[in-house]
Amino acid sequence: MKLIFDQNLSPKLVEKLKDLFPDSTHVHLSGLGKALDIEVWQFAKTGGFTIVSKDADYGEMSMALGYPPKVVWVRRGNCSTIEIEQLIRRDSEFIQQLDSNPDLSVISIL
Repeated sequence: MKLIFDQNLSPKLVEKLKDLFPDSTHVHLSGLGKALDIEVWQFAKTGGFTIVSKDADYGEMSMALGYPPKVVWVRRGNCSTIEIEQLIRRDSEFIQQLDSNPDLSVISIL
């Protein structure tokens, strides 16, 4: 499973989580640092990525456009990169199940 981290999350997460999600990237690393949400959506769709974001817009896009891509919505307020890493590690099995579950397009992690 490949993740693409949105601009509201640290690019450091790519390196920190490469043991669980080795082919992941960040919008900045993919040349999408200033891209519109729909451009990130299209990149994720064509590249087979799951979007990880704190932005509710991607969940709404999923409802309107369907999937792929699927979305992991990080529902945490202001918190550190370490906390985000811990959340993703804690829920990594749940996140990986998203990829194979045809009934889910968005999951929330708290």
